[in-house]
Amino acid sequence: MKLSRGLSKMALPPDSGAAIRLGEPELRADEENQAGLALVIFMRLLAGLWVVQGLMQWSAILLPPEPVFDNISALRGAALIFFSIFDLVAAVGLWLATPWGGAIWLLGAVAQILVALWLPGSFSMLWVGADCVLIAIYLILTWRAGRQGGPRGLMRRP
Repeated sequence: MKLSRGLSKMALPPDSGAAIRLGEPELRADEENQAGLALVIFMRLLAGLWVVQGLMQWSAILLPPEPVFDNISALRGAALIFFSIFDLVAAVGLWLATPWGGAIWLLGAVAQILVALWLPGSFSMLWVGADCVLIAIYLILTWRAGRQGGPRGLMRRP
């Protein structure tokens, strides 16, 4: 097959697993990957925090000192069950550094803020503030990774 002038190689398809392999030595040295690497490290740290939070929700369901669902409203019980499942699913997605993991986490963090505002006592205002700061950090890191070549820089192959 004869290629037009200036084209010596065929275009390679994007590498869908590049975000997971950010720790590989050849990718780590590339300066374009610094923002993407920072995003993946942040997502992994956030995943650990969300696993702990999800397990705390489950401990409130499975190991209460007194029956939980007898003493709280149906809305609080639904929120407790929702966050016990949702936090762990978001943690898995964050650990894998997938786009759906970030989206699920953002949805869960915004839901925590709204539940804390509508159902006082469900989450502390300190946790609401932490959610807001974590969302801001995530959005800034995602923006920087996108501007510095993030996935585009990772998809180049020698």
